[in-house]
Amino acid sequence: MIVLSHEPIDAAALLRDFSRGLEDAGAIVSFVGLVREDGNDAVEALFLDYAPGLTEAAIAGAVARARDRWPLLKLTIVHRVGRIAVGEAVVFVATAAAHRRAAFEACDFFMDFLKTDAPFWKKQVGRGGDKWIEPRAGDYSDRARWQEREP
Repeated sequence: MIVLSHEPIDAAALLRDFSRGLEDAGAIVSFVGLVREDGNDAVEALFLDYAPGLTEAAIAGAVARARDRWPLLKLTIVHRVGRIAVGEAVVFVATAAAHRRAAFEACDFFMDFLKTDAPFWKKQVGRGGDKWIEPRAGDYSDRARWQEREP
């Protein structure tokens, strides 16, 4: 399931729903990303814009690559768009697999993809003004782990 929404993310409810009917799963891994204050910038919110249709298609492509790579039983990606206040969830990712390594690696892969390659445009909204932000060098290094190990 891939969902892009302006609505707040209820991670507990999403995880509860995700976990139903997974008797064959040996592992469920979930990740919740939050908007945080970023040092001296006095961040009040994050604003995410996206290209409807294009963004979902790009995420679906990553899902297809992940399914080719790991034996996933189920996955969910819920990503906020629009204005998201400090402390609110930006993203929820959950993966389920028979074994923990596949669930962990797939979840990590999705977060690296969402951070670097998914077509979102991110702007920090703060008391000192607004500024568009790009992935950091470390984000690209994290992503490179998956490219080096492509089958």
